[in-house]
Amino acid sequence: MRRARITYEGAFHHAMNRGFEGRKIFTYDRDKKKFIDLLAEIQTLTRIRVLAYCVLDNHYHVIIQDTTDRLADFFKQLNGQYATYYRQKYGGRGYVFQDRYKSMLIQDDAYLMVALAYVLNNPVKAGLCDEFTSNLWSSGSCYFSNTPVQWLDSAYIEDLFGSFDNLFCFVDSQRDLDQLPIIKTPMGQVIGGEEFVPQALERADRRFYEPSHEHRRIDDLYHDPVEKVIQEFEKKYNVRLREIDGSSTEGKRLKGDLLVLLKEKAGLRYRDIARFDLFADVGLSSLSMMYKRTKSRKKKWR
Repeated sequence: MRRARITYEGAFHHAMNRGFEGRKIFTYDRDKKKFIDLLAEIQTLTRIRVLAYCVLDNHYHVIIQDTTDRLADFFKQLNGQYATYYRQKYGGRGYVFQDRYKSMLIQDDAYLMVALAYVLNNPVKAGLCDEFTSNLWSSGSCYFSNTPVQWLDSAYIEDLFGSFDNLFCFVDSQRDLDQLPIIKTPMGQVIGGEEFVPQALERADRRFYEPSHEHRRIDDLYHDPVEKVIQEFEKKYNVRLREIDGSSTEGKRLKGDLLVLLKEKAGLRYRDIARFDLFADVGLSSLSMMYKRTKSRKKKWR
């Protein structure tokens, strides 16, 4: 019986790849810009959430969230398209990247913070800049910005740290971090602690044999991940789902607004939405009516 690899919907990953034999493949600014442009294009196509990135002369790092189970496709397109650009620009027929790609599961938010600091401090440790926020070819300056990068999911990082000062102080405090806390498992490397392995394996198996309905994506190309939709909803209305009183007037309004977002932005069907605790007391036909009423209300107040 085939055993699932350690990955599951919603998991965070740190991934990187190097130039073949350590060669410089992002030598000029135009090369780095081209790679970041491709990163943006492929993120839009695959809907993989990109939380951080850093491009140096001979390698790159990204931190992503696997919400569509298209990790392999994401890197196949990213590495393949850049390799095509590189060969057309500089000639040659050999390998451009060292390997397919190297990806490691991140245990939780605490290890995500460490991985982020490690990625953003790469240019600092290489002597390319004094502070991670001043590097042009990383996402270091994109958080808590007045002009956010649309394809970069900076909201999760901003919520994680709470303020620019907290982000800056933490990342800067990790300047001397030479390597990530990596543990080896029978199914790959994990950024985390030994206690996480049984849990990761169990969740991976559940993801493989019993796909989640609550977080299922209906259309990977045109809808946002459910986690992102909920996160943006909570931030916009300054409320947590578990705190909403669905029987109050305000709670009913919030339920309607969330229903519209889950249906239109996340692409969920009514039977998927009904699995959320907030909608557990609402029948499928009632969800349809709630959706129509909310759409009518929003149209009226435009």
